[in-house]
Amino acid sequence: MAQTTQTRRPAVSLLATDGRPHPLQDTLVAVTVVLGLIAFVTAMFHSLHLISSWTGLIGILTGAYGQYISATTRERFPLILGIGASAIGFYLGMAHGGLFGGL
Repeated sequence: MAQTTQTRRPAVSLLATDGRPHPLQDTLVAVTVVLGLIAFVTAMFHSLHLISSWTGLIGILTGAYGQYISATTRERFPLILGIGASAIGFYLGMAHGGLFGGL
C-alpha cells in the first residue's frame, strides 16, 4: 500500500500558473481597472477634465507599478487594459483643461 501524493491545481487558474496568492498584485489590478474606467468615462465630458486627468495619471502610475511586480499573465492582462483606459482618460483630460483647470 504505497501512498502517492499529488499536488492539486486550483479549480480555476486562468493562467495563474504558480498557484500562490498575490494580494498586492490583485489589489493593484483592481485599483488600476477602476481608475481606468473612471478616467475613461469622465473624459467624455468636457467639464470633468480634472477628474479624468487625475484619475488617469494615478491609474497609469499604479498600473505601471503593478506591471513591474506582476507575476502571472492573469495579472498583466487587466493591468494593460486599465493602463490603456487610464491613458486615454488622462490625455483627453489634459486636452480639455489639464490637471489644474487650465491655469
